[in-house]
Amino acid sequence: MTETIGHSGAWGIAAIMIVLISWVMYRWLAPRTWREWGSAGVVQAFIIALYAEMYGFPLTVYLLVRFFDLDGSDLSANLWSSLLGVGEVGMLISMLLGYTLAVTGIGIFLQGWRELHRAHQQGCLATDGLYGLVRHPQYTGLFLILFGEGIVHWPTLFSVSLFPIIVLAYSLLARHEERQVIERFGDEYRTYQQEVPRFVPRMGRLAKLVGKSRSGLG
Repeated sequence: MTETIGHSGAWGIAAIMIVLISWVMYRWLAPRTWREWGSAGVVQAFIIALYAEMYGFPLTVYLLVRFFDLDGSDLSANLWSSLLGVGEVGMLISMLLGYTLAVTGIGIFLQGWRELHRAHQQGCLATDGLYGLVRHPQYTGLFLILFGEGIVHWPTLFSVSLFPIIVLAYSLLARHEERQVIERFGDEYRTYQQEVPRFVPRMGRLAKLVGKSRSGLG
């Protein structure tokens, strides 16, 4: 078995990416309570594991080579390229798809933040725009970012394992936040809960919103 997996070993770039993305994450998520810090901590572990393998050492592919007796000379650091045997083409496809999901997630996250901030300033519930599709668009955007980068673009054992834990952690956090909102808005929010899903929009509502946008442009 030849263990000659290609990797950059660019630990400096890995450190810069981890620090930069972590700063952005904590800046926008702005955790305050222990629940929020706990959820953000899991995301932090996801980020460290992802970029340490992306720019440092490809531990996931190395383990596949070691325990499944694969020829490391034919493998690259990207898991999709190695598993599908499509080389740089596979890595390019996974990168484009992953970045598309991640950029979409960033847009959803930022727009959700703006809509929530505007509603807080007005002292009312955020129920329009993205909040008319899902109750927690910021978390939906976060999931898309992490799924795009850590599952589609550059999957690792740690990112794949941590992603469902992140979804669970933010699902529990969302439930806690909703209980707090119910204490303030009561039946108004309960009605909103029944009409709008938590993270994944219903196709009917999504199609209706798209139709309104097109008619507005026309």
